[in-house]
Amino acid sequence: MDYEILLLSAAVLIGAVVLGSSGMDRKLTRLDRRLARLERKVDAITTNLGVDVADPELDEVRALLAEGKKIQAIRAYRESTGADLKEAAQAVERLAD
Repeated sequence: MDYEILLLSAAVLIGAVVLGSSGMDRKLTRLDRRLARLERKVDAITTNLGVDVADPELDEVRALLAEGKKIQAIRAYRESTGADLKEAAQAVERLAD
């Protein structure tokens, strides 16, 4: 009888963790989308105002671009910022222009 209660408790606990983590994933995804929108808005504002916001941690990325090493620049951007592959490729394209 004690084992049944223990197994039932374990199942309930595992279910709560699984359901809780999926809710957390949705919140993180929502926050990621909001952050991306905010970054696009700030980029648009700075571009419209003609303000160049230098990012010192991107010096390596710029140096790699200057050498024509686009793939390495994307990799360095990802390591520096934590961006995913698509975001990094888009950002490096913008830097290359």
